[in-house]
Amino acid sequence: MASRSDESKTAPEAPKLPPDLPSLPLPAHIPSEETYRRGILSDGSIEDQSARRVAFDEIVFRGVAFARNAFEHLELTDVVFDKCDLSNADFSRVNVHRAVFRDCKIMGLDLSEATLRNVLFERCAGDYANFRFADMKRVAFEDCAIRESDFYDAQFDKVAFRRSDLDRAQLSGTKLAGVDLSDCEFVQLGVEADNLRGCIISAGQAAVFANLFGLIIKD
Repeated sequence: MASRSDESKTAPEAPKLPPDLPSLPLPAHIPSEETYRRGILSDGSIEDQSARRVAFDEIVFRGVAFARNAFEHLELTDVVFDKCDLSNADFSRVNVHRAVFRDCKIMGLDLSEATLRNVLFERCAGDYANFRFADMKRVAFEDCAIRESDFYDAQFDKVAFRRSDLDRAQLSGTKLAGVDLSDCEFVQLGVEADNLRGCIISAGQAAVFANLFGLIIKD
């Protein structure tokens, strides 16, 4: 299990938000190339939007549902998603710098080819979330359910999984050196032996990996 000092080394930098952010109306239509700055968007839905290169800067989303949206090359800087539903939203190729997803539904969220810097996913339900080919630095998943999520060929740098359910997650092609999985839950994982070098696991999890690679452990 990771110590507090180990956790501090990988802890994402928190979003930089000014005090007393004003409430903003939820946009009915989001055009491409639009930028939204400094405010709180709450208690509603942003749906059926398809736009490119939209930016949200110093924004708090609170209780917002994102339905049937496709935001390609989205820019998120200093943002918080609190109790939001982003299930099955298309955020492919998103650029995220300092963000928190807290108590969110991110099931099936498409973050393929994303660039994630200083991002915390906390108590999120994220089964089937897609992180394929994502470039991830200082990203932490804490107390999340991300079963059957897809991290195929992602780049990890100071990525942390803490007390999370990773069962049947796909991690093939992703180097796991320094990644601590020791307090996570899983029965199966999609991994490759070459990419496990330096991965940190618990004694109880050793049997899972032995089974994955056809090894037999004798008492």
